[in-house]
Amino acid sequence: MDMTYYDHGTPGERWERARMFFDAKDYAAAARVLGGLVEEVPEQTGPRLLLARAYYHSAQLRRAETELRILVERDPVEHYARLMLGRTLERQGRHEEAGSHLRIASALAGDFEQV
Repeated sequence: MDMTYYDHGTPGERWERARMFFDAKDYAAAARVLGGLVEEVPEQTGPRLLLARAYYHSAQLRRAETELRILVERDPVEHYARLMLGRTLERQGRHEEAGSHLRIASALAGDFEQV
């Protein structure tokens, strides 16, 4: 497919297209749409978080980690980004580093028994 397909339309149309790809489990296509959208609106959490999830599910773990670190740096109490960062690091075999993020995510969720 031509890259212009992924970049076509308004930001809202591209967001919907990306969500359709994601829901259809075509994570690589969702990431292609979301990559351009995140460049266009880098301050928005939703597109960047969905991009990180698409990278995670398509085993692009370094890319997922990069996006998640941006989110956590911007908002250290963003529970889901923190959880996803921990899981991404686990999948890379970086268990000690993952543990700290997973403990923080548990605490943020109010799950103090696992902390």
